[in-house]
Amino acid sequence: MANTDKQKKDLNKFLYPVHNYHGEFTPNNLAFNANIQEFAQKISYVCSLETNGKIPPEEANKKIKSLWKALKQFKHNLIDNTDFSSD
Repeated sequence: MANTDKQKKDLNKFLYPVHNYHGEFTPNNLAFNANIQEFAQKISYVCSLETNGKIPPEEANKKIKSLWKALKQFKHNLIDNTDFSSD
């Protein structure tokens, strides 16, 4: 059973890689970095599905636009409207 758990963890690491953040550390930047990594991973999946004929180009375009809109909304809500500085 332990081998199955290790395989699942290895699969998750492969499917959802996480890279260390090397920019200026702020809660805003770290949150945005996590979201942009997730965005990039999802875009990669959509591109692969379309390239392999699993979804039509129109559906891929619609999904990519939806993901972009969600990322912009996240940035607007967290980055543009949040002040984590202590005054």
